Amino acid sequence: MQTTFYLGIRHHGPGSAYSVVQALAEIEPDLILIEGPSEAEAVLPLAADPQMEPPVALLVYAEEDLAAASLFPFTLFSPEWQALRYGLTHQLPIRFMDLPQRHHLALLRQAQATWEQTLTAAANDPNPDVTPAVPAYLQTRPWTEDPLTLLAQAAGFDDGERWWERLVEQRQEGLAVFIGIAEAMTAVRAALAPESELPYAEALREAWMRETLRQAQAEGFRRIAVICGAWHVPALQTPSDAKADAQLLQGLPRCAVVATWTPWSYGRIAMASGYRAGVSAPGWYHFLWESQRQQGERAGYIAAGWLAQVARLLRSEGHDVATASVIEAVRFCSTLTALREKPLPDLDELNEAALTTLCFGDATLLDLIQSRLIVGERLGAVPENTPMTPLQADLARLQRLLRMKPDAAARSLELDLRKANGLERSKLLRRLLLLHIPWGQLTGNGSGKGTFKEIWQLQWQPEFAVRLIEASIWGNTVETAAIGFVQQQLQDEHNLARITNVIDQALLADLPATVDFALQRLQNEAALAGDVTALLEALPPLARVLRYGNVRATDTQLLTPILAGFVTRIVIGLPGACYSLDDAAAQAMLTRLEACHDALTLIQDETYLADWWQLIARLATQEGLHGLLAGKCCRLLLTAEKIDSAEAATRFHYALSVANQPEDAAAWLTGMLRGSGLLLIHDERIWQVVDQWLTGLSDGIFIQLLPLVRRTFAAFAVGERRMMGEKVKQGMQRIVIDRTQPTTAFDHEAGLAALPIVMQILGLQEIQN
Repeated sequence: MQTTFYLGIRHHGPGSAYSVVQALAEIEPDLILIEGPSEAEAVLPLAADPQMEPPVALLVYAEEDLAAASLFPFTLFSPEWQALRYGLTHQLPIRFMDLPQRHHLALLRQAQATWEQTLTAAANDPNPDVTPAVPAYLQTRPWTEDPLTLLAQAAGFDDGERWWERLVEQRQEGLAVFIGIAEAMTAVRAALAPESELPYAEALREAWMRETLRQAQAEGFRRIAVICGAWHVPALQTPSDAKADAQLLQGLPRCAVVATWTPWSYGRIAMASGYRAGVSAPGWYHFLWESQRQQGERAGYIAAGWLAQVARLLRSEGHDVATASVIEAVRFCSTLTALREKPLPDLDELNEAALTTLCFGDATLLDLIQSRLIVGERLGAVPENTPMTPLQADLARLQRLLRMKPDAAARSLELDLRKANGLERSKLLRRLLLLHIPWGQLTGNGSGKGTFKEIWQLQWQPEFAVRLIEASIWGNTVETAAIGFVQQQLQDEHNLARITNVIDQALLADLPATVDFALQRLQNEAALAGDVTALLEALPPLARVLRYGNVRATDTQLLTPILAGFVTRIVIGLPGACYSLDDAAAQAMLTRLEACHDALTLIQDETYLADWWQLIARLATQEGLHGLLAGKCCRLLLTAEKIDSAEAATRFHYALSVANQPEDAAAWLTGMLRGSGLLLIHDERIWQVVDQWLTGLSDGIFIQLLPLVRRTFAAFAVGERRMMGEKVKQGMQRIVIDRTQPTTAFDHEAGLAALPIVMQILGLQEIQN
């Protein structure tokens, strides 16, 4: 006697997964049918490989069009994954029963081409009131009601997800729960969706499922377990016309496809990613699945285990969370669960407990918990012998096209960006760098000083193949993967300097979509940035983009108003940001100031430079400015001939006078001479000022300042230090020569004449003759 068991599940539901495992143990099937593409059956054995770590996804793509692909994600708590692992463990035959992707992708391509033609015709139609007809394969369900919501409302719930969570996910009843699901879905589907109103694509899928089931029954399997979405169970259980299904499936178009596994992430499984079958809390569901092993005290384990993870996360982010607070949170959660008459705590109770006792009412910390724990950051892994993904295939195609054969031995490659092949090679290497695949490392710009030459060091590493598979979650080609990966990174990036660096890299990699996205992020973050140091760090890469971006024929004009805004805000805010800095902060600010100055000088735009030089002149004389910064500003003004040598010598006198603290004077000297010692060598007045200051220091202060002065002079070039030594030697020789000359004898009579006045000034008795 043949028996078929229908296990209607919700994709990525831990309770459904646990019930599936229990039901399969009760059924002891001799065949397992799973909702999925039949082309993937060849790679299903890889799921038993110890290196396979969910979340992963089955990837089926068209051989002729790598961008045409379908993904079928699986998590550790997906019912289909657990059914697959059960079948492999028990060495049972496993088949996928959904519409093959060779038909789906071909139908989808035809429908999209038809839709594009329809829209083009509609745009040229003189009668614009006619609404274009959507191709049948692209049509969706005509009803808007959600089946779970209707069932939830009938049971007194206001949310279908909460109803399913309470009635299905939190129950562990094995086969019995699926009998109830089948009855409920049969009733709601009969009222909501007559077979005649099913979309064409859905009708095809269910017809193929029924055909697969009939074939299995015809082959003599006695106990068949069917794992599919709960919505499809009535369509498979109800007797149907085999002839009508065969006629519907006859003559479907097809294309050649390839199936493989690829790593996936919880962020991509979350509903927020746009995944239609996504769940709102994959990280939470993963935790629930792991908690299934705690059968005896599961409710207590859920509360204590989850809140302990929350506490660990908050501590890692610098928040103080006491153990007593965690204990109180567990008690609070247990009390809420009991008052609400729930068998197990869910996220409502856990979030309220965490907010009250661990976050101290700070709701912003719940966003951190949401992204890091409730959604999660887990990334899956696949075995090394997994078939090639579309991204790998695209890279192999580009390597053949550009004649860049991967080689384990390191080799140098010089590119001329004025030639098409050289430019395309550079783009490929830079896009791979954006994907953290450093096949090539840029080592120079050729033998000249231009920007049309690049020298790369190429060396292919075996682990790059694994990284390519991991990067497949971002796109099926090198270009789309680089765009997707970088844009994902930019979503949560608030550092202006890193955003501008991405713009620079994206321009060089010729990713205009990423540049536009990064520009928008830069504008948004710059509008909110109140830290002048962040603007100082962001300005140099922005200036480089403006200076060199056009070498690759890219449009950088959109950056001009952003740079203008940066300069204006720096000019206004920098004087205040430079007040009362300690030595470390002054050194860091000096580095930013120099980089910003070099960047604006590089652009050579008088609009920016006029404001900048006014700022430098103001800082050079600002009260309370650290000597390091004041000295550097004076040096910049002197180098640019904004002040002359006499003015510089005067400022040296003021800065090194005995009225100032020796430490401040030494810092000013360091800032003034930073970068080059030629000023001391060629300007005799400044040399004399520094010489008098150093020789006038007491022994104790000189020893105290000696390390600082030595660091200043150590930064000079060897030739400069040698010239200074020669100058000091010549000065000492002149002193020796002067000392050998006869000196005038002391005039005793003049001294005696002045002695009475000196005695009176000192209040002493006048010496008698």
